[in-house]
Amino acid sequence: MAPDLAAVTAAWRGWLAHERRVSPHTQKAYENDLYAFFRFLAGHLGALPGIDDLRELRPADFRAWLARRASAGLSRTSTARALSVVRGFFRWCERNDRLTNHAIRSVRSPKLPHQVPKPLRADDALETVQRVGEMASEPWVGLRDVALLTLLYGCGLRISEALSLTRQEAPTGEVLLVTGKGGKQRMVPVLPVVREAMEAYIAACPYDLAPDGPLIRGVRGSRLNPAVAQRTMRAVRGWLGLPDTATPHALRHSFATHILAGGGDLRSIQELLGHASLSSTQRYTEVADSTLLSEYRAAHPRAG
Repeated sequence: MAPDLAAVTAAWRGWLAHERRVSPHTQKAYENDLYAFFRFLAGHLGALPGIDDLRELRPADFRAWLARRASAGLSRTSTARALSVVRGFFRWCERNDRLTNHAIRSVRSPKLPHQVPKPLRADDALETVQRVGEMASEPWVGLRDVALLTLLYGCGLRISEALSLTRQEAPTGEVLLVTGKGGKQRMVPVLPVVREAMEAYIAACPYDLAPDGPLIRGVRGSRLNPAVAQRTMRAVRGWLGLPDTATPHALRHSFATHILAGGGDLRSIQELLGHASLSSTQRYTEVADSTLLSEYRAAHPRAG
């Protein structure tokens, strides 16, 4: 990109990090999407794009970019996210008097397939967290895996939230302070079964768990890699005959769906999950409704 656009992009990155306070992972994803757009423009325009070039872009230029992504086989979900990032960049530029281009407002996002969370059944979720430890190579690793999956299902954490906990943040009290996306914090009640599983792991862990050090450790003593947790979940779902949708994140979905099925209200579940928008939480009502319908069809004598 041209020097003037590089300077503006650097300011945008600083805004993401210090004002929006997005996570490093999220910021990297945003940057990758925006830079991919700039690379397209370099080929599309025949020169490195600068501020004046962005100011002069027409709807046809943006649609050409979307068409290029489609021809490259990129998913509609990925393209919708990239378009959102580019739109956000243009909005930031306009608010900060860097450039204005209204053409992007006329570009529609790709139509996305309707996504419904895929939780585990309650008995499958319970069996998963209870038996995952039986697959471990060492007893303390088995206790670690039980503690981690119990934390995901019992408190509804994202895997990244669970693995970012330090020893002093361990869920050994009545509530857990969780730092979620964008650095937003929320309080989550800690069930006795979560406390017991975590205390058993801490007692068995062979490494010195310093207060400000990682709580969940890998076999070499460093913070557990999310890929290891994913691999463990793949192994246990194969052992128990669960579907491919049985992932660590599915335990978070199960947490929300089972609370809703038990009479919990959406606003409370929104707070527990740390959703910024209630619309994200409302997806679980579709799961609860479909489960109720399937149980009715299976149990009612005239349903067949």
